[in-house]
Amino acid sequence: MRLENKVAVVTGGAQGIGAAIAKRFHAEGAAVALLDMSEEKLKTAAGAIDGTGRKAVGFVCNVADKEQVARVFGEIEKKFGRIDILVNNAGITRDAMFHKMEEEQWDAVMDVNLKGMFNCCKAAVPGMRERKYGKIVNLASVSAFGNIGQTNYGASKGGVIGFTKCLAKEIARNNCTVNCIAPSYVNTEMLQAVPDNVMEKFLAAIPMNRLGEPEELAAVAAFLSSDDSSFITGECIVVSGGSYM
Repeated sequence: MRLENKVAVVTGGAQGIGAAIAKRFHAEGAAVALLDMSEEKLKTAAGAIDGTGRKAVGFVCNVADKEQVARVFGEIEKKFGRIDILVNNAGITRDAMFHKMEEEQWDAVMDVNLKGMFNCCKAAVPGMRERKYGKIVNLASVSAFGNIGQTNYGASKGGVIGFTKCLAKEIARNNCTVNCIAPSYVNTEMLQAVPDNVMEKFLAAIPMNRLGEPEELAAVAAFLSSDDSSFITGECIVVSGGSYM
């Protein structure tokens, strides 16, 4: 119960990696606020974690909208009293080869993946600094190191890594840590739609010859959100099955 009596916010928490993180946090004792765009998926995810609705609650929120973020974070603090942990997991892809990429595809990815993280940290960090305690975990990606057809996504996730390292230096004196996780191919709904021939290429690039599981990412997030990682900040942990050794 490493997270007992902690309050955690997980963006993109209605499915995939976000839902797995929220479930793991709850199992370790935290009250969890799940943020996502789909009210129906949020109800399903939160209900699967805690049917009472006391320690797992869904909030509809577009993280790219700073007014929505400010309002929802205020509601979370009103319900739970504070925010101890923030996991910036919400993210989208709009893949295209660069010569075919439209400005709208670029802007959409930057708005959610980068500005969304900025908005959520702006809402959570002041309270963390005041209380002199906070754990922030940002989801990056190995696409930051280069991937065909993902100049927008890779740039946004490279930005996540840079943001993490800079913010970590700023708030370390307030007993707050900021780290990020860069996964490779994880077994989520998004990846399950990939054609078999493409999946074979993905697996061939992973020495462990399998996809990562959302629960494995959740375990890393739980460690970085607990006091077991109290002297770790500004780090980017690659979770790739050995593809980026």
